[in-house]
Amino acid sequence: MNTLIEVVALFLGFVSWILTLITLEDQHWRDSSQDGSVILTSNLYENLWMSCASDSTGNYNCRDFPSLFALPGYIQASRALMITSIVFGSFGLVATLVGMKCSKIGGENYVLKGKIAAVGGVFFLLQGLCTMIAVSWYAANITQQFFDILYQGTKYELGEALYIGWASATLAICGGSCLLCSCGIMTDNEKIPYPVQPSSRGHVLSTVAPSQSVPSNYDRNAYV
Repeated sequence: MNTLIEVVALFLGFVSWILTLITLEDQHWRDSSQDGSVILTSNLYENLWMSCASDSTGNYNCRDFPSLFALPGYIQASRALMITSIVFGSFGLVATLVGMKCSKIGGENYVLKGKIAAVGGVFFLLQGLCTMIAVSWYAANITQQFFDILYQGTKYELGEALYIGWASATLAICGGSCLLCSCGIMTDNEKIPYPVQPSSRGHVLSTVAPSQSVPSNYDRNAYV
């Protein structure tokens, strides 16, 4: 049962790691809002690295953000969190592969392998938390600007990358939780055998020394 849980956790962690990479590279973190627009001449969309514009003919042009320090704080924080999430996911995959009981890596010390698998689960949880914070923080700023009646800039809506990021974070948290739960389960084959003392049932313990005879109240002639 533990092996099945570990395989499922590894699969969830790997899929979440791939989705995190897709989220980081996706250009549609936010798309310009079409609310109230009658004639659409261009569509603006951005991610953590660049801003792009496309027209009705399908042509598009992208430019990288010119300066890191000129960016808003939430974009800088989202960049750092997403990169940290990928690093945690990489460590989680390696630790899970080493700690799986069906893996031959690391020998057959199942106690040590269980601890390594638990560390992999912690890494997956950290990956999911970093991704969740980055995506949710970015989405919160989009929502705040959209409903701010005093905001004069371009209003955006949530892009597809944010939904992929939420899915990635959910899978990573589920995978890490499965690994931590599997480490607390011990099957019968994994229990440590203890030496069994021979049973004294059926044996009568005598408190009289062998060299001493039991005194009798009857004379030997009484048996004749």
